Amino acid sequence: MRINGVVFDMDGLMFDTETLTYELQKPILKERGIDYTLDWYKQTVGKRSEDIVLMFKELCGDGFDYEEFRVRCREAYQKYTDKFGVPIKDGLFELLDYLREKGIKTALCTSTTEPSAKRTLRISGTLKYFDALVCADDVSRGKPHPDPFLKAAEKLGLKPEECLALEDSINGIKSAHAAGMITVMIPDLIEPTDEIRPMCYKILPSLKNVIEII
Repeated sequence: MRINGVVFDMDGLMFDTETLTYELQKPILKERGIDYTLDWYKQTVGKRSEDIVLMFKELCGDGFDYEEFRVRCREAYQKYTDKFGVPIKDGLFELLDYLREKGIKTALCTSTTEPSAKRTLRISGTLKYFDALVCADDVSRGKPHPDPFLKAAEKLGLKPEECLALEDSINGIKSAHAAGMITVMIPDLIEPTDEIRPMCYKILPSLKNVIEII
């Protein structure tokens, strides 16, 4: 198996930001008397903003001001990360340094907007490692559609089958698999399902284990 490119998801894969996001959102919703569980939050992982808006409307009612909520969450996230930085997943820099040493191209493929993604990458010191970025605004159809990973391969100048896709979410695995990439799941909050397992080349405990299969 020849791998010429590695495509990374961001939240939940590179950074332990999914749990952080939930913990920051929870008190904001508690003010409104909304029972916001981790299991409910998990359903939003890997989805595009448009889909998440609809989910929150269903949870909180049609009168829920999602834009205000989003702004407050972003401010809380920025305040936290300005003070404490971004929580980095085990093995991230080890893997990124290895890929750079071997001359393997890298891309980011995230459902986050470009300004937010770049801020996180800058804070973490990882922006310099990426040859290409694919963010929410780069495609009209996000994960689980194949479009984000197809765009990532295109930006790297590679065929999808030359690329290893690293994901932690169900929708991310579906997207990368549909694009024709070699998919590897590194679970975060969500465990692989019976539906997802056949789509994964490997399911690994951490990013540092990726080096073993390249």
